Formats: sequence, structure tokens, C-alpha cells
Amino acid sequence: MSKIPHFFLPIVLNLLMPLYVISQQSDHTTLLTVKQQLGNPPWSAAWNASSSPCNWPEIICTADNITYLVLQNKSITGKVPPAICDLKSLTYLDLSYNFIPGGFPTFLYNCSNLQYLNLSQNYFVGPIPSDIDRLSSSLQWFDVSGNNFSGNIPPAIGKLPELRTLYLYQNEFNGTFPEEIGDLANLVNLSMAYNDKFLQAKVPSEFGKLTKLQFLWMADCNLIGEIPDSFLNLSSLEHLDLTYNQLQGPIPKGLLQLKNLSFVYLYRNQLSGEIPTPIESLGLTEFDLSMNNLTGPIPEDVGKLQKLKVFKIFTNQFSGTIPPSIGRIPTLEIFSVFSNKLNGTLPPELGLHSKLEGFEVSDNEFTGKLPEHLCAGKTLFGVVAFSNKLTGKVPESLGGCSSLRTIQLYNNNFSGEVPLGLYTLFNLSSLMLSNNTFSGGLPKRLAWNLTRLEISNNMFSGEIPKEVSSWVSLVVFKASNNQFSGSIPTEFTSLPQAITLFLDGNLLTGELPIIIESWKSLSTLNLARNKLSGQIPAQFGSLPDLLNLDLSENKFSGQIPPELGHLRLTTLNLSYNELTGKIPDEFDNLAYERSFLNNPSLCANNPISNLRKCQTKTRKSKTLSPNILAVILVFSVILFMVTVLLTTFVVRDYKRKKLKRTLAGWKLTSFQILKFTKADILSRMTENNLIGSGGSGKIYRIAVPNSEEFVAVKRIGNSRKLDHKLEEEFLAEVEILGTIRHSNIVKLICCISSEDSKLLVYEYMENQSLDKWLHGKRRTEREPSSGLVHPVVLDWPTRLQIAVGAAQGLCYMHHDCSPAIVHRDVKSSNILLDSEFKPKIADFGLAKILAKRSEPNTMSAVAGSFGYIAPEYAYTAKVNEKIDVYSFGVVLLELVTGREANDGDEHTNLAEWAWRQQGEGISIIDALDEDIKEPLFLGEKTTVFRLGLICTSPQPLSRPSMKEVLQVLRRCDPLED
Repeated sequence: MSKIPHFFLPIVLNLLMPLYVISQQSDHTTLLTVKQQLGNPPWSAAWNASSSPCNWPEIICTADNITYLVLQNKSITGKVPPAICDLKSLTYLDLSYNFIPGGFPTFLYNCSNLQYLNLSQNYFVGPIPSDIDRLSSSLQWFDVSGNNFSGNIPPAIGKLPELRTLYLYQNEFNGTFPEEIGDLANLVNLSMAYNDKFLQAKVPSEFGKLTKLQFLWMADCNLIGEIPDSFLNLSSLEHLDLTYNQLQGPIPKGLLQLKNLSFVYLYRNQLSGEIPTPIESLGLTEFDLSMNNLTGPIPEDVGKLQKLKVFKIFTNQFSGTIPPSIGRIPTLEIFSVFSNKLNGTLPPELGLHSKLEGFEVSDNEFTGKLPEHLCAGKTLFGVVAFSNKLTGKVPESLGGCSSLRTIQLYNNNFSGEVPLGLYTLFNLSSLMLSNNTFSGGLPKRLAWNLTRLEISNNMFSGEIPKEVSSWVSLVVFKASNNQFSGSIPTEFTSLPQAITLFLDGNLLTGELPIIIESWKSLSTLNLARNKLSGQIPAQFGSLPDLLNLDLSENKFSGQIPPELGHLRLTTLNLSYNELTGKIPDEFDNLAYERSFLNNPSLCANNPISNLRKCQTKTRKSKTLSPNILAVILVFSVILFMVTVLLTTFVVRDYKRKKLKRTLAGWKLTSFQILKFTKADILSRMTENNLIGSGGSGKIYRIAVPNSEEFVAVKRIGNSRKLDHKLEEEFLAEVEILGTIRHSNIVKLICCISSEDSKLLVYEYMENQSLDKWLHGKRRTEREPSSGLVHPVVLDWPTRLQIAVGAAQGLCYMHHDCSPAIVHRDVKSSNILLDSEFKPKIADFGLAKILAKRSEPNTMSAVAGSFGYIAPEYAYTAKVNEKIDVYSFGVVLLELVTGREANDGDEHTNLAEWAWRQQGEGISIIDALDEDIKEPLFLGEKTTVFRLGLICTSPQPLSRPSMKEVLQVLRRCDPLED
């Protein structure tokens, strides 16, 4: 081919230049048309006729041609303008994380140069078109995950020859997926996970032709049958995840010989047989076969995996001993083999050569001692070894392991005294030592964050120390069947967070103390089988949440306080005491027929069980004459009026002077327009306005002067100087709520601070917190026409409305705040409800701002509340949004089941109980709250229940984002259509 002479070049350039200018002008016009068709959204302000599109934030140009259009997370609610495909050089189109409705936009067939197409996390519906292969033949990336696509995945998708990434996960596909996917010879990433409506199907053997495949994610796809032997041809495979299916049969021999395998997740299936050997994937870092029916021994080859970080085989039928070589793996972080039939001694070198974080060996038949060096790396977060045959003392080294958050050694044969340092480990939240032969006394101090202490059925002795009042975080204390003696100190009644207290079966004596600070959260108190005496305190009747009371087999005397009748007790046992008199009328029925056995001097008006009928006696009363009574009454009234007037003047003058002195020490910082002064707030913080209290202080309901409005005031601290923890919580609350604005996040109006106390003033939420509606005493309302009283319950539409609103608030924090905010204490008591039951998230004292969304932060101490804490707290200190997702999943389960977060069996919580219900195939109807058990909306309730399960997945990576959670909930809510 001859070259163009030099003198022709200017002529050629002059001819081409108009074409280039026309092309640029055409693309410019196209984008302005797209902007107009999208309704001129605020983010498109830079899109104007006077600037170059290559300078617009959403545009990337290559050689002055528009090649990238990125409209991710722009809150687009309309359909996609077809004019986009008039951008002839467009190769990259990202429309993800919007609210785009309608069917698949087939006009994209006209984008002839498209290589990257991302439509994920939108509202697309209907089927993927059967002629999907009409998309650009150069397409390499196709992502439609997180939508509502249904029907079949068409076979034509296997005719996109250059496709490298295919993401179809989290949709509503209810048909089949084709074996033709195996024809995608260049495919590197394939994900169809969380499409549980797929028709049951086997994994096509044709998938074995994907020799370039590196990432395969088909969790919860309704897979059945065996893993095909053709998978042995996946020579490039690095990440294999087939969890939450119904796969059966053995793991193919040779699968663990694939040289590039790094991650193997096959948990929650029905796989059987042994782990195949040899294991030659020496790059394997995470290996999870948990919750299957696998048998046989743990292969010796596992000890050769020198890069292995996570080893999980729990809940199987494995037997034999653990190879000692596993203890010498230098990278091992998580070792989880619980619920098997393993025996022998534990590898003594576990933890010595690696920074071990999680150690879970419970529910096996291990013997011998705990390994001495579990915490040698100072990173151990959990020791879970209950229900074995372990013996000897607890290693002293654990008493210095400050990273520990949970220790569960119950149901073993441990002996000796517990290392004293174990009780005060800074981060420890649960210590469970029941059913051993431990000895020694109770400690005077506990870790500041310890919520659960269980030491029942041991040989502990001595008195309960008066320093028990410092156990301020304790929620559950079980010390049954030990040898504790002496009296119960008054300080024992001042545990502010206590829900469950068991001291039955000990040698306690003396009278019960007067309650100086009410057990405001106490639900269960068991002091049976001791030698306690005296009268039952009448103050028990003022405990607002007490449901179970057992004082049987003691030496209590006197009458049963009538105040006990104010309680709504589920169980009451006062049997085998020396009580006298008439039982309260509220207990005079068959529901309590076994509550008063062997109290010969008790009686009842309507005899129940062995109680005798009370004898009524009449007495003649002595009365004063009417004249004397009139004189006394007049004199009393006059004296009372004079006293009131004098007191009013004196008190008013004193209060004015005191308030003036007090105001000088308070500083007000406002975040909203105020309708009150700090004097209005401070002067009204009285006991009459007190409506509750939390872990950090009291809460008041205060009327705004000259208005019908109210505000809520939380006082942090008291007369003493604020401690460091409360100061941090106050600063976190102000920093976050003072800057963010969202209709589903409680509004912080101002803060008022002094040296000793901090006041946070919020908008008042008339219906208080969600937990009171779900778990508190049944509320009632009076019918105006008849005056009849009816119970008020949360119906399903209201519960769904609350779920959607709370999810919107968390979604805003995680995805719309920059940097992102993690709440860290999501729970039903921190979801407040206004007069129309609109939810708002509150209490940001533990919240954390993430410096970078992609990098999880670490924290020095565990945060959160019992029953809502994500399981990874047992083995990691990393903080990201997935801990909020777990806690919100627990809230969803509360909304559906009506159960409380810590309401499982003896050692489980609500999330674990719900997973067990699912695993045992129990109908969702049996798990529903009685108040919403009608078949109406059953599909929505089932969806929310399953969403709660997915959110509480043990693996953080398996949990959805809050944006994905919100999308699922909106699909359930007819008001969102």
C-alpha cells in the first residue's frame, strides 16, 4: 500500500476534522437529551451546553470519545433513556444502585461496542429476554444482580463469547438455569447465589468446561444431587461456594487437588462420606465443610496446608482424633470443629505457632487438658469447648488473654480454682463454667462488659461479696447448686441490667434485702432451695418486668405481700415455706395451683390444690361522733392550706435562686431552631417527668412551654464526674446526630453540658420503643362507644412499615453518609416510634464512623447488646456495616416471631433458634407471633423471616448489604409499589 504524500496530509485532516467535531457535538446533544429524559436531576447540574462532556463527573473519555457512562447510586426512578445507545463509542455503562423499574431494556442491543454492563440493585422485573445474545458480541461483564428478574435464565446467554463475568445473584428467578453457561469459554466469574426459587436442579456437568473459571458462587440455588466429577477440570478455580443447598453424596475425589483453590465453602448441604485425600491445594486459605453429614477422620494432609487460615467442619459426623500437625500451621486463625464425634486430646501446640482468633471444639468427646498456648498470639477472641470430657485446671495463660470476648467451658470435668484474671479480662462479655467441679469464691470485680456469668453445678463457696454492686453490665447470672453461704447483700439488688438471676440450691441464710435500686430489667429470679427466712419484700411487686419468681423450699414466713398480685407472673413458686394468711386474689385460680404447696397456714377464698378456705370474721368498729369528725376535718383543712401557702413561697424563692446559680454552669449547643431555653429544660427535670433509664443515664419527657409539643431529654452521668466511657458515648452521639439528617433517624435538637453531666435533647417519640410493643405488657385502648377495653397489638402492615423505615435509616448511614456510619447497637429498644408508628433509629453512643468504606476499622472493646451481637465478635475486632446487618436481622426475627433477642433455649439466642427451626423444616406458621398468625400476608411474613435468617448468617460475607435488605422489604410493602 502506497503512502499518502506529505502535501496531502493537511487536506486529509481538514476533511476528517468536521467528522470529529460532528461526533463530539452529537454525543454532547445525546447526553443533554438523556439528562432531560431523566428529569434534570440535581446531580446533572454540570451537564450543560457550554462545557465538554469529558469534564463531567459521570463521563470518561478515551481519545476524546465518550467511552464510560457511570450513573451509579444516582437515585434514578424512571426508565433508562434509549438515547444512551446513540453514544457510538460507549463501552462501559453502569446504572447500578438506583430504583429503575420495568423490564430488561432491550434497546441496549443497539449499544454495539458495549463491553461492561451493570444493571444491579434496581427494580427490574420480568424475564431475561430469550434473545439476550443480541447484546454486543464484545460484552465481557454482565451484572443484573439484586433485581426482581424472574422466569428462566435463557440458554442464549451461553452465546456471548467474550463474557468474563456473569452476575445473576439475588433475583426472583423461578425457572431453570441452562447448561449452555458451560459454553462460555472465557468466563472467569459466575454467581447465581440467593435464587432460592430456582426449580430443583443438579449442577450441570457442562460447567466443568469452564477451564478459566476462578470464582463460582451458587449459594442457596436449590441445588440437588452430587457435585459433578467434571469439576475436576476447573483448573483455574480459586473460590468455590455451594452453600445453603441440598447437595448429597461425596465430595469428588481430586477436587481438593485443584492447585489454585484458595476458598472452599460447602457448608449447609447434605454431603456424606469422608474428606477425599490427598489434599494438594496448598494455597487453600479458607476451608468450610460445616453442617453436612460427612464422616470419617480429619485427614493428616490438613496439617500440610501452610496457608490455611480458616478451618470449619462443625456439625458433621467426623470421628477420630485431630492430627497434631494442625497445631503447627503458622497461619491458622479460626479452628471450628464443634458438634462432631471427635475424641482424644487436643493438639497441644494449637495457638503456639499462629495468631489464633477462634477456637470452637464443643460438643465432642475430647479428653485431657485445654492447650496451654491458645492465646500465645494475643489475638484469641473465643474459647468454646463445652460438652466434652476435658479435665484439669483452666490454663493460667487465659487469665492474661485480654482479647478474649467469650469463654464457654460448661459440661466438662474441669476442677480447681478459676484463674482470677479470667473474671476481669477487659473485653470479656460471657463466661460460662457450669457443670464442672470448680471451687473457690466469687470475685469482687468483673470485666466492665461482662453480660453473662454462668457457674451453676460446681463447688463454689463463700459469701456473695458486697462489691457485687460493681457488676453493672451483668444480664444473666446463674449460680445454682453450689455452696454459697451467708446472707444476700443489699448491693445484689442494684444490678441495673440484670434479666436472669439464679441462686437456687445453695446455703444462703437470713432475710431478703430491701431493694434499694430496683431490678428494673429483671425477668427471672430463682432463690429456691436455700435457708432464707423472714418476710417476702413487698417491693417485688414493683419490679416492672418480673415474669418468673421461685422462692420455694426456704423458711419464709408472714403473709404474701398483696403487691405481688400487681405482677403478670408466668411462673410463681412459693411452695415449702412457712407462709401464713390469705394468698393475693390474683393468684386465687387454677393457673397457680402448684405455687403454694406445703404452706399449712396459707388459705384462699376459692381453695386451690391443698390450700384451705379462709375464715371470714366480722368486727364491730368504734366510730367518732359526726360533730367531732366535722371539727377535726375543718381544723385539718385550715392547717393544710396555711402549710401549703408558706411552703409554696419558700420553695419558689429557693428554686429561683438555685436555678440562677445552676444555669451559669451549663452550656447549650443547638442543632435546630429552639422553642425553649436551657432553664425550661433544667427546671423540669424532676421525678414526675422521668419516663425511663438506660445504661448511661435517665430519660425525661418535658413539655415545651407555650406549646403542645414535648421533647425527650437523656441525662448522661450523675452527681459524680463522668467516666471516660460515658464521655465517649456522649461525644459520639453529638458528632453523628449533630450532622446527619434523615426522616428515620431521631432528631437531636440540642445538647446542654456541665462538668458533671451532659443532657441530650431529642424530639419526643410518642409510642416509645419497638421492644415495648413487641415484648412489654399488652397495651389497651378504650372503645369510645361502649367503653370496652381492647388490647392493642402491632398488626403485620405496621410491623412491615417499621421494618422498612428502620432499614431506610440504616441504609442512609451505610451507603449515603461519607464516610459511612456503623451504629453498633441496633436493637428493638433503639428503634423509636412516633404517633403514627413511623420508626426512627436512636442511641448513637456506640456508633463508629468508618474512615474508608472498603476498610473495616478495629475496636478495643465489644459493643452491642445481648442477643444482637454478631458471632464474629468471638474471633475478630474488625468493625464494618455487616455487624449492623446482623443486629437488624435479629430485629426482623423479633417482628415476625414476637420472641425476644435472647429468647432461645438455655444456651442459644433468637437467631440460633430461628436457624434451627429452618434446618428442621418446621413451618413458618409455627414460628409466627400469635398476634399475627392469621394466614393473611403469609408470603410477606415468610420473606421477612428468611431475610432475617440471611441477615444473621454466621459468615459476614454471606449477609446482604442494607441497600439489598431495603429492596427486599420494599418488595413486600404494598405502600412502596
